[in-house]
Amino acid sequence: MSENKSMAPILAIETSGDLCSVALLKDENVYYEINANEKNIHSEILFKLVDNVLAKSGVTLNEVKTLAVSNGPGSFTGLRIGVAAAKGIASGAKLPMVFVPTFEALAMQISNYLPENSKFIIANKVNGAEYYFAKYESGKGNSYSVLDELQIIAAQDLKAKAGDAEKYFGNYQSKGANIISSPRSIFIALWAYYFGKDLLTFNFDLIEPNYLKKLNIKQGVSK
Repeated sequence: MSENKSMAPILAIETSGDLCSVALLKDENVYYEINANEKNIHSEILFKLVDNVLAKSGVTLNEVKTLAVSNGPGSFTGLRIGVAAAKGIASGAKLPMVFVPTFEALAMQISNYLPENSKFIIANKVNGAEYYFAKYESGKGNSYSVLDELQIIAAQDLKAKAGDAEKYFGNYQSKGANIISSPRSIFIALWAYYFGKDLLTFNFDLIEPNYLKKLNIKQGVSK
């Protein structure tokens, strides 16, 4: 992995699941992070977390060089809140953005703790019958390789798709699962730091969260 020091400090936001997390990465070894793990509070506390992590780090918004945000898939509401907030901050501060694939950042986080060459899957609920699914193998440090690309699978196909994976992660509620379903914001920042240079953009108004599955809105029939 090649670092991009010119991108730091990086302000990073994660709201794709229950975790609401904000980090400020000064470099690959120095960072500040605040996490709140509670459902349905993202819209209430996100900007407070941003203010607090900037104050804690001693870095002003004017000194931030990049804004990274978790871009899905994940909770439709959580992603909308995080991406909208990030766009607002970036627009006001004239910051370039990196839209970070959520599962990739989570794979980096998991690989940071697993032995090298460990095969693992991430499976998060789409609904009662489907999962977001991807399979990875850990490398040195927090590096990883993709064995099976991110996709939506039927719940009954999970075991077959997992194959020889040694570890299962996600919120699919299988017995023995490691309930780590969304990355901490520091890994959103680190993913941007290592892989985001070519993804920097100021045209973020045209980018929407990667829901992967379209939201179906049911309309009632009036009588």
